[in-house]
Amino acid sequence: MGGITKFRQWIQESRRIVFFGGAGVSTESGIPDFRSVDGLYSQKYKYAPETILSHSFFMSKQAEFYEFYRDKMIFLDARPNITHIKLAQLEAEGRISAIITQNIDGLHQAAGSKKVLELHGSVHRNFCMSCGRAYGMDKVMDASGVPVCDCGGVVKPDVVLYEEGLDQDVLQDAVRRIGEADMLIVGGTSLSVYPAAGLVRYYKGNRLVLVNKSPTPYDKYADLLLQCGLGEVFGNI
Repeated sequence: MGGITKFRQWIQESRRIVFFGGAGVSTESGIPDFRSVDGLYSQKYKYAPETILSHSFFMSKQAEFYEFYRDKMIFLDARPNITHIKLAQLEAEGRISAIITQNIDGLHQAAGSKKVLELHGSVHRNFCMSCGRAYGMDKVMDASGVPVCDCGGVVKPDVVLYEEGLDQDVLQDAVRRIGEADMLIVGGTSLSVYPAAGLVRYYKGNRLVLVNKSPTPYDKYADLLLQCGLGEVFGNI
């Protein structure tokens, strides 16, 4: 049985599928990932992207942070691709119980998915560091320089920067969902960033599917390994 055929059959037989995705889910929507040859890490800036996207850099050089953030982290023209769309359809059919994403672009919700756990936050949510007031993306995009709340406080994106911890409630929900899953699809992630990558260990079933163009540290544990693009896989189900 071919890999795609088996993948399709397992989906039809499952009712508590969890999809765990990384940057590779959104590359086909035109959003570059960090670690590929064309990703942000291989581009040249005054500071390394890892440095700019750190909590300490945000606190000390906010104007430079926002210049990079607006230019390289927000993609207003990005639209859901076939993977986002198919996942939303499978959720509507009652097959997917949760989508766990490391992405901050909101494309799963744009495609219609309802139960999305965002491990690293979202560019669509922002908050005042002084009074806690919530803002949408327009507050950041329309500001010149550092966005400021009506109270005078700095508005910060609700995204997890380097040196910051993940939201423990979201993380615990992700652990629970994976533990209850009858099929776990891991796609578009190198499984090299912790603690997110460690979530795979909580899956106890026998339908672990890894879809990634390059090898991952968890390939040997996969019940089905598909080393190709997500669009190729989800475009055939």
